[in-house]
Amino acid sequence: MAAMSLRFHEIAEGDHRILNPFTDDKLALLGEVARLRPGMRLLDLCCGKGEMLCRWAAEHGIEGVGVDVSEVFLAAAHERAAELEVAGRVRFEHGDAGAYRAEPGAFDVVSCLGATWIGDGVEGTIALMLPALAENGILLVGEPYWTSEPPAEAYEAFGFGPADFLSLAGTFDRFEAAGMEVLEMVLADPDSWDRYVASQWWTLSDWLRANPDDPEAAEVRAFLERCRRSHVEYGRRYLGWGVFVLRRR
Repeated sequence: MAAMSLRFHEIAEGDHRILNPFTDDKLALLGEVARLRPGMRLLDLCCGKGEMLCRWAAEHGIEGVGVDVSEVFLAAAHERAAELEVAGRVRFEHGDAGAYRAEPGAFDVVSCLGATWIGDGVEGTIALMLPALAENGILLVGEPYWTSEPPAEAYEAFGFGPADFLSLAGTFDRFEAAGMEVLEMVLADPDSWDRYVASQWWTLSDWLRANPDDPEAAEVRAFLERCRRSHVEYGRRYLGWGVFVLRRR
């Protein structure tokens, strides 16, 4: 993720805890379907503010490591760990998640939610995740997909290439091509997309009002307008997102 893009997301998601189109209920459901048990170890690549790792440590008794390139997000992750009294069971490392090399086979669960750009796509990201995974462990991969065939303008609006994301079935094909079996899934819906995307508009608008002379203000405004327009024009209609529970075939 380019530095400028990261900066915009740090501003836009300043009031978010979950940095994906998941509600609290869906995050809780994912923890249930992943069959978490006390003592399991989770490696979360591109962990953002560490909400998933911290909450699951509190609710399911797991422990683990989160890796993220944003110092802003990691500061929030440390605060959340302290707030939920799990700082002794989780730790966070600053760095490029795509270059992170964990101890081989050390984790029962390895996750990468909404950041498969670290491996240039699903198959490359799974290849990055697998070395850290225990023999019978699971991967959690969060990925967009098209709910129906989008018009050409949608790719331009989002800045996606036509091959970046596929249909839900096509996404399953990519998992299978990477040697994985899909065990479970939890999918976002239009309401959870709204809560993720639409709730950023107010945050960005407030930032622009508070920082009218910031050298990045014009670019932040363009980012806000692009996000708002792409969501209402194409996102709600064509773009899905889900977390897929995978195991080696």
